[in-house]
Amino acid sequence: MPGKIEGTIVAFSSDGNLVSDIPNSSLAGAPRGENVLIACDEHETIGLFEPGHGQPDMTLLALLGESGFLELTIVSDSAKIMLGVSRGTPIVVKW
Repeated sequence: MPGKIEGTIVAFSSDGNLVSDIPNSSLAGAPRGENVLIACDEHETIGLFEPGHGQPDMTLLALLGESGFLELTIVSDSAKIMLGVSRGTPIVVKW
């Protein structure tokens, strides 16, 4: 059954991750593979990842963050600086 969760970017982590208001717990039933799309502003990524994911540098990921909320990260860089997304920007998770 397809799903969709909408939220907004509410904060930035010390590493420059974009922190949403979507709790990790609300994504428990979402797939982790290529069947899930995350969109924020004009930026999109596929899949939900856990900390310690092992993905290559400069990869845009949707991360089930240690903050307890969905975060967008760029591996080894600042998503805040690289993407230019501000607080209040919508984020959507679809599967």
